[in-house]
Amino acid sequence: MAEKKATTAENPKSKKTLFIIIGAIVLVLLVGGGVGTWYFLKIKAKPQQTQDPAQQVPVPQLNKQAKIGPMVNIDEFIVNIISGDVAHYVKASITVELTNEPAKAEVEQRMPQMRDAVLLLISNKTYEELQDLQGKKQLKAELLNKINSFLQTGKVTSIYFTNFVVQ
Repeated sequence: MAEKKATTAENPKSKKTLFIIIGAIVLVLLVGGGVGTWYFLKIKAKPQQTQDPAQQVPVPQLNKQAKIGPMVNIDEFIVNIISGDVAHYVKASITVELTNEPAKAEVEQRMPQMRDAVLLLISNKTYEELQDLQGKKQLKAELLNKINSFLQTGKVTSIYFTNFVVQ
């Protein structure tokens, strides 16, 4: 019996098996560490951003050569906006710049339609959206697209907020 214990402890097969198991564990740890390091340290690709409609709003040139089209005022209006806890509203006046004189007559005829579009678009906004510059630019872009969708004799080139209060 003493001979069996001595041969088992010195058995080259058990040392070889132990060496293979330890080598396999070290290899798995190295590969796992390399993959983990690559995953966490890789440079993430920037997600493609869709074109923001607020970036497409034309900015009027402020030089002496800028041609200014006919202007039409949209009277002041008050609109309730979306809010969770407290009632908020917008009080605003708008002036639209047009491409030509015949468009001015059409805009004056379609004033109820334009006011309706303005009221619906603004009432769909939240208080937070209308607090910053980006939200106001986006609102201008949406208004420009909506009003131009039903004009036929000309187009709106610019929208100006002549009064804009959010409370």
